[in-house]
Amino acid sequence: MPMRGRDPIRRTIQYLKQGKLHLRENVQIFTINYNQKGAASKGARDFIYWNLGQLQYKSPHVQILTFKNLTPTPLIQSWLVTGEEVVMDIDSKDNNQILEAIQKVLGKSAETLAAEERVRAKSDNPANFGEGCLRKCICEVPGQIPCPGVIPLPKEMRGKYKKMAEQ
Repeated sequence: MPMRGRDPIRRTIQYLKQGKLHLRENVQIFTINYNQKGAASKGARDFIYWNLGQLQYKSPHVQILTFKNLTPTPLIQSWLVTGEEVVMDIDSKDNNQILEAIQKVLGKSAETLAAEERVRAKSDNPANFGEGCLRKCICEVPGQIPCPGVIPLPKEMRGKYKKMAEQ
């Protein structure tokens, strides 16, 4: 299927996964108010065009809304689970400055993202076993030898009996 439209790269999974901004779990609603014309809203328009899809992909639990031509200056409003409202002024800021401001106020830290990735990688991989994994012991995998503490190994598989047979 050919990629058509303006900048079709924005609709690929690879592009959506490259987003660096993850909203915290306590953010419920995220709205952007901007104007379609004017230099003050240029950064907000660029943010919506290039980064809003990535933000939606990385934070599926958040309701994201855009409002056009309702306010004289562009702004971002967010409502948290606790009922608090966070308002950020993005007047005359470019796309990168908006990303940094959102990351600082509403985004997850790098340490939090790294910890979540470790937990996800540890629990999702069926090859891992031990405390905190899907299996406590390798003997629970079909086709493996049972634990010697539960069922004794056959004598030919034990080291001392092998050595005695060789002599």
